[in-house]
Amino acid sequence: MRWVAVLGVFLLLLFAGCTGKSGESPQAAGEAAGEITINGAGASFPYPLIAKWSYEYYKLTGVKINYQSIGSGGGIKQTMAKTVDFGASDAPLKEEEYRRMPGILHIPETLGAVVVVYNIPGVEAKLRLTGEVIADIFLGKITRWNDPRIAELNPGVELPDEQIVVVHRSDGSGTTFVFSDYLSAVSPEWREKVGKGKSLKWPLGLGGKGNEGVAGLVKQNPYSIGYVELAYAVENRLSYALIKNREGNFVEPGIESVAAAAAGAVASLPRGDESWAGVSIVNAPGENAYPISSFTYLLVYRDLSVIPGMTERKAKALVDFLWWAIHDGQKYAPELHYAPLPEEVVKLNEETIKLITYQGKPLL
Repeated sequence: MRWVAVLGVFLLLLFAGCTGKSGESPQAAGEAAGEITINGAGASFPYPLIAKWSYEYYKLTGVKINYQSIGSGGGIKQTMAKTVDFGASDAPLKEEEYRRMPGILHIPETLGAVVVVYNIPGVEAKLRLTGEVIADIFLGKITRWNDPRIAELNPGVELPDEQIVVVHRSDGSGTTFVFSDYLSAVSPEWREKVGKGKSLKWPLGLGGKGNEGVAGLVKQNPYSIGYVELAYAVENRLSYALIKNREGNFVEPGIESVAAAAAGAVASLPRGDESWAGVSIVNAPGENAYPISSFTYLLVYRDLSVIPGMTERKAKALVDFLWWAIHDGQKYAPELHYAPLPEEVVKLNEETIKLITYQGKPLL
């Protein structure tokens, strides 16, 4: 029986070693030893940038940023349920969502473009499209690539007599919100029949999960068309269209044209603790403004102690990361085809981040 007692002592010591101090969770023990992991989830739109931030910030500080690209709808749900430390969404919270999440803050993290991608074998030229034509393709009214309305916009391009394969998101998506917000702004029929939102009742098409899924389906299906954030088009070497803007110019998506779209909205943005439900920069005025542009947001609670398992040390680490992201982190945006935040938005974010507390105690 002596070996049983020895084994019991060994297991007791082993358990104590796993839990740290008496009654302390493994997570808290790890944090006490210097390991901090911040968990986030949401939009796939900014995922390439957040992934880059995670890598660079870990090298700099040893703090791990664990971000799951599950779509804006999923990010909002997890933020509402307080199962992550921060969420991310390309769509600002709707009024109802904002009311159900007291103390939530919007922090614009970057600016990006939703692009219309296509896979037409044999066509090397960049197509020109209008919002009305795009809406009618996704409504199922324009069904073949050589339709006269597409041909008229692209003189000299030999378009095939092939059925258009429509690809859209299958999950709750901020990219879908931005895309449908734009189509609702330029097509009365789209606005009436489909509308705008993170999840839609699509008239037709194949569904892909995340920007990754849509890009993959377009790449795999000849004669297809879809919509993704610009970085995913570049990464997958997909062709994307020039879109006619509000001033009548066909504009290529890029850092300058996205920044131009945001320029007019900057002065009228709400405070970070106010509702952002009405904020949109689609179909914005400006000679060079790309018409399907958007902010994308981090969603963080004003008092981080409302999140189960949050500690003051971890809360401070999250605030430090947010501060770094809106300052030093912006230099990584252009290489990934995002537009850095305008100076006025950085200042707005600084005011917002200074509001964040832990049990009422300021963290900056």
